[in-house]
Amino acid sequence: MTHVAEIVTFSLANGTSQEEFVKLSQASEAFVRAAPGFVHRQLSMGSDGRWTDYVVWTDANSAKDAAEQFMHQDCAAAMMAAIDPENMEMRHEHVLWKMNA
Repeated sequence: MTHVAEIVTFSLANGTSQEEFVKLSQASEAFVRAAPGFVHRQLSMGSDGRWTDYVVWTDANSAKDAAEQFMHQDCAAAMMAAIDPENMEMRHEHVLWKMNA
């Protein structure tokens, strides 16, 4: 079985602090953890201010279903308002190799 990575890259909306966005992301943790097929998630920010939310799912259907269900969660509106919609890109990729520590 090939895992699927959901990779969302974006910039924050004007007026949203790094700390505020991390807290908004943490508010989505219960939903993501409970979603069928969830494997791993991490959030990072580059030196250019661009963010990456990287979520690994067991399969493409789980990734798609979670993305659809996310928009109906209480945490979604605030999180989406904190992201600049002009600079957001979401894609799904098959994980071909993984290396653990």
